[in-house]
Amino acid sequence: MKAGSDRDLGHEYIDGIEERLTKSARDTIATGWDPVDEVMDGGLGKGELGVVVAPAGIGKTWCLQSMAANSIKKELTVVHYTLELNQEYVGLRYDTIFSGTPTANIKFYKDEVKKKISQLKGHLLIKYFPTKSATVQTLSSHLKQIELQGITPDLVIVDYADILRGIGTEKRHVLENIYEDLRGLAGEYEVPIWTASQANRSSLEEEIIDASKVAEAYSKVMIADFVVSVSRKVEDKIANTSRFHVIKNRFGIDGVTFPASMNTNIGKIQIYESSTQSGREVQSKM
Repeated sequence: MKAGSDRDLGHEYIDGIEERLTKSARDTIATGWDPVDEVMDGGLGKGELGVVVAPAGIGKTWCLQSMAANSIKKELTVVHYTLELNQEYVGLRYDTIFSGTPTANIKFYKDEVKKKISQLKGHLLIKYFPTKSATVQTLSSHLKQIELQGITPDLVIVDYADILRGIGTEKRHVLENIYEDLRGLAGEYEVPIWTASQANRSSLEEEIIDASKVAEAYSKVMIADFVVSVSRKVEDKIANTSRFHVIKNRFGIDGVTFPASMNTNIGKIQIYESSTQSGREVQSKM
């Protein structure tokens, strides 16, 4: 009767130190922003969920694409799910990040942009689903299709989780289920997933966006492994500056704020330590 039953009783604590030390090393994918990677102990690992929180129009998609672009430069495979912008426009934004040419001008510099993109060794797949039409299960089915084609993703971008379709009537519970399923998806495919979340309207003029400003459901913060907020006031948009605040971090310290230069015209985002020369220069611009 016991044939086929699970014989694994658990982790033997005293004898298992070697196993612990071997398995505790996280296989991470860096964001490309050194101060953030440092507090994350290398970046986001397999089976983990990272969330970028910001109000509308601040640059959540640019942040997600910047992290994806860093992985593509490192010869990794990225799958980008977009639920707002169409596939081609998201592709144009990546053209902007890799070439430094504003999106509206790419058609005038087609050959130069093509040359820069041809040098990339990574792989990027962009898939569009209309807003509120896709569930986490839809993404799972698509990832299965990709794997059958022999493509193994190293990083998944979901832009963004709040507009996936969930189950339930109360928005708070719907969002909680979406984020739980998304983290489950990361674990099932052993891949890091980055997504974004809306901040409340009241956060538009905040210096620093904390956990209390996350829209609709605080459970998003509880479920995610790493949560960072991006704040840009009107003056910051003019000066191309912003603040990145670590709301939650399962891998190190949180509650820290980093000054950043953020030019969404060319998709360039750089985050600095407050104490560095560049960090002080950015803070003086704010």
